[in-house]
Amino acid sequence: MLVTRFDPFKQFRDLEKDFYKYPSNEGVSGFVPVVNTREGEFAYHIDVDLPGVKKEEIKVDIHKGVLTISGERKIKEEVKEEDYYKVETSFGKFSRSFTLPDNADVENVEASGKDGVLEVVIPKLSEEKHKKIIEIK
Repeated sequence: MLVTRFDPFKQFRDLEKDFYKYPSNEGVSGFVPVVNTREGEFAYHIDVDLPGVKKEEIKVDIHKGVLTISGERKIKEEVKEEDYYKVETSFGKFSRSFTLPDNADVENVEASGKDGVLEVVIPKLSEEKHKKIIEIK
């Protein structure tokens, strides 16, 4: 009879090896933009770093209380010199999703982009709008 020692963390180590086997999060597989979130007195703010991404390539939508920011980045850098020619390309799709709180005013969400940073502003509902009084029949 063969006795095998049980290692409960073996699967986790194997998963970690597979995860780090691939190159960075850039390139064909996509990239993960850096996101900063903050809560103000009247709104929630989401800032997404998207250098090199055009506004036309970004999509912001809300479905069932989840805000999703997605798009595609395509960068092509060419260097033409007398004795050599170099082309570097980087591209990939990205998607980030955020579950919105109950007091988010999804009808008045605004998004704007400047200098490679997308800012999404989600206003808060006032307490009067968020509160519902139920009439007793």
